[in-house]
Amino acid sequence: MNTETTPEALSPQPQAEAKEAKPAGLDARGLLQKLQEISPTFGEVKPLALRIDKAIAERFPDVDRKVIRSAMRMHTATTRYLKAVEKARARFDLDGKESGEVTEEQRQHAAQTLKERFADVAKRKKAAAEAERERQRAEEAERRKGEKLAQLVGKFSKR
Repeated sequence: MNTETTPEALSPQPQAEAKEAKPAGLDARGLLQKLQEISPTFGEVKPLALRIDKAIAERFPDVDRKVIRSAMRMHTATTRYLKAVEKARARFDLDGKESGEVTEEQRQHAAQTLKERFADVAKRKKAAAEAERERQRAEEAERRKGEKLAQLVGKFSKR
């Protein structure tokens, strides 16, 4: 058995370089983080060029296409992205260059999605507030019931 250790085996640097050079094994969130680091379009949350997934697959050939699609769904579903699409006229490629336009229909779809999302959030907040008020009412009723019971016990225990 050979127990010699080469200097390369001891150095953590080649492993770190390998991780940077080969993004294989990235999940959707990891891919998004990497894209935000290298692409002004993702970093500044601009509307994406159509079929940008193909450009991503070319730059990251080791990343599974399912991971790319999942990352794109996560990114394009964010409120920040939808707000960008709602206001934008142009789409952008990975390098931040204009690559197509955002149609009026796409802007309207983004606006409608945001409106529905905000309505859902408001509805959930209203339901939570109502549930909290109901809980407080029940607590108050229980407290009053306890006080009345204590008064009755005090009244009838004196006889």
